[in-house]
Amino acid sequence: MASIVETAPLVLNVGVVLTAAATMGFAARKLGLPSVIGYLVTGLLVSPFTPGFVADNNQLSLLADIGVVLLLFEVGIELDLRKITREQKSLIWGVPTQIAIGMLIGTPVFLWIGIPIFGALLLSLSIAMSSSVVIVNITRSPRRATDSLTEEALLGWSLVQDVVGVAAAAMILTLFGASEKSIPEAIAGLFGFVLIAIAASKVLPRVLRAVRWEKDFFLIYSVSFGLVLAALGTVVFGIPMALAGFVAGLAINQSRDTEEVRKAILPFRDLFAVLFFVVIGTLIEPSQIQSTLPFAALILALMILVKTLPTIGLARIGKMKVRPYQLGVGVSQIGEFSFVLGSLAFVQEAITRAQYTGLLLAVVLSITGSTIMVRRPYKQRSI
Repeated sequence: MASIVETAPLVLNVGVVLTAAATMGFAARKLGLPSVIGYLVTGLLVSPFTPGFVADNNQLSLLADIGVVLLLFEVGIELDLRKITREQKSLIWGVPTQIAIGMLIGTPVFLWIGIPIFGALLLSLSIAMSSSVVIVNITRSPRRATDSLTEEALLGWSLVQDVVGVAAAAMILTLFGASEKSIPEAIAGLFGFVLIAIAASKVLPRVLRAVRWEKDFFLIYSVSFGLVLAALGTVVFGIPMALAGFVAGLAINQSRDTEEVRKAILPFRDLFAVLFFVVIGTLIEPSQIQSTLPFAALILALMILVKTLPTIGLARIGKMKVRPYQLGVGVSQIGEFSFVLGSLAFVQEAITRAQYTGLLLAVVLSITGSTIMVRRPYKQRSI
């Protein structure tokens, strides 16, 4: 066991970062900005690329990995396809159409500038996806100008995006990823993990019912099942942990204890999600910002073309009882899922360091722009 002297710097590292993140997040909120911007700025301040305190990025990345697993695990649990099918039928065809438009337009553009097919597909998918964390914050912000129907549509749009995005990412990784497994083996691994997740969805409810009144054990089982299933998907079946976490949550959400599980893991998800956005900030190199601005601008322009405008149009075509412009602006950011996909492309050398930095910069700019613009009190008649 490591001595207290050896572990104290690591504990100090996390404590300082969380304190700074809370302070910057609070300051951002007071300025009318989303707290996520404060977390991203914190990452920039404690990164090795800026003077002053330098956080241990490896340690933060480990905690951030846990955060994104719990985040997507909770999103999978929260998804209620039956309710969406019943109350917001337009989302069932509208969201896949929006994502398809994004990939059909984005992929050729990235191929044209020299990015290989694997990176082009992942980048176009990442642009077509939105941030569940940011959208939840938009719908809960005291400064929001959206109505209840638009807020429900924003949450539903984001959730269906996650389902379609995970399915698309799984196919891209299977067909184009730099894996030593053959395509049949990769497909078999994916289906194998789905079967494990379904089996776990039968076991977990029984365990939770047995400890329903033991709050501490209920919490431990809820968190541990999500982490174990996600890690199992990676170690045994070769599926990225974030995607595995979402599939695990999707399987478990059929349980009657779904809402209790979601409430149990929310505090952990929120805490680790803070570190997740801090890590994104630590990866941005200020010295590269100027050179990566053109690529970031390309991503933002594509986002408007393949996500904002199609979402507005699809809301009108589907006669959704929402404010179409606010719906389009509300989903117009790239966040945690896009970061995961971009990181996969970067690790497999499908995009360059400069392009990866440009993607991270686009994350910051899109989150800031979307959350500010969606608060404008648009005088628009619902349809």
